Amino acid sequence: MTEEAKTSEPQAHPAVLVVGPGDGEVIVLGTTRMRVLEDGSHTGHRLAIAESVLAPHTQGPPQHRHARHDEGFYVLSGTVRFTVGDEDHDATTGTLVMVPPGTPHTFADLTGQPAVLLSTFTPDLYVQYFRDLQEALADGRPLTPRANIDAMSRYATEPATDLT
Repeated sequence: MTEEAKTSEPQAHPAVLVVGPGDGEVIVLGTTRMRVLEDGSHTGHRLAIAESVLAPHTQGPPQHRHARHDEGFYVLSGTVRFTVGDEDHDATTGTLVMVPPGTPHTFADLTGQPAVLLSTFTPDLYVQYFRDLQEALADGRPLTPRANIDAMSRYATEPATDLT
């Protein structure tokens, strides 16, 4: 059999993933509740998706850069302030914010209402970061700036210290 014939044979199809409204892995990080809808295990690690609920007046992470993945945010409800470098963008319901690798960014819910985001990570690298933070908090360890920076560094991410 030729190489061409081998590659044109029918391939087994992966199972379709269906995540219902009450399904998914829940990660709680202070005032933010994240529900992992796809952790990359069904996409060959090309894509991860999470829904996050930010409580009112939730400050986000320090401004940071990802070296190896794009991060997307789609605002499902509420208003989220995205800071990109020295520019602020108030993203309301229906707004998409795409952050390419190397771009400094952070976000916060500065309003008195919860905000809900659908986030994408391509590839899925960053999902484990959130699991690590939850584990650290569950062990009773304080999430110091140093501990957060150490966790970020394991996932090709660093604080944008040149913007302070």
